[in-house]
Amino acid sequence: MSRTAPLRLGVLLSGTGRTLANLVDRIARGTLHAKIAVVISDRPGVLGLTRAREAGLPAFVTRDPEETFAILRAHRVDLVCLAGYLRLLRIPPDFTGRVLNIHPALLPKFGGKGFYGHRVHEAVLAAGERESGCTVHVCDERYDEGEILVQKRVPVLPGDDPDTLAARVFAAECEAYPEAIALWAERHAGR
Repeated sequence: MSRTAPLRLGVLLSGTGRTLANLVDRIARGTLHAKIAVVISDRPGVLGLTRAREAGLPAFVTRDPEETFAILRAHRVDLVCLAGYLRLLRIPPDFTGRVLNIHPALLPKFGGKGFYGHRVHEAVLAAGERESGCTVHVCDERYDEGEILVQKRVPVLPGDDPDTLAARVFAAECEAYPEAIALWAERHAGR
């Protein structure tokens, strides 16, 4: 990959594709020097696939990890972005260090198997935390571990419920993921 060529992203999702939509928007506005090469979902019929196809992006459905990485290789993906992807990936050696995830909490708190979506926000509120946020990290083969690239913090406000907190965290995610992708690209330029 060269500094002038856009970073080729593979986006993996399991749901609505809000994060995909954010990345598509940032690329279109010229604030993220990347190209989404392919979108893969582990669930058929999800809104994220519709959003991908409406954006003219190649989109596939598979639950097979080998097929997933074969598709990513075929589309010459530089970096894989998990965007609400709810499966634990076994990352092959050629993709080690090339898979990012965004998590709706300040890891290491409120991470691990079963901590996703509203479950995370419910746990944050139940624990009486004063702040929450999001974390973008390099994936390893354990849930929500790996080197942290970017964290964004948001306050937990009196009267928050999981929906209001989720909205504030998602706004932070929209800033954090493009920032982390750019940071990753800068670190790996010329490799």
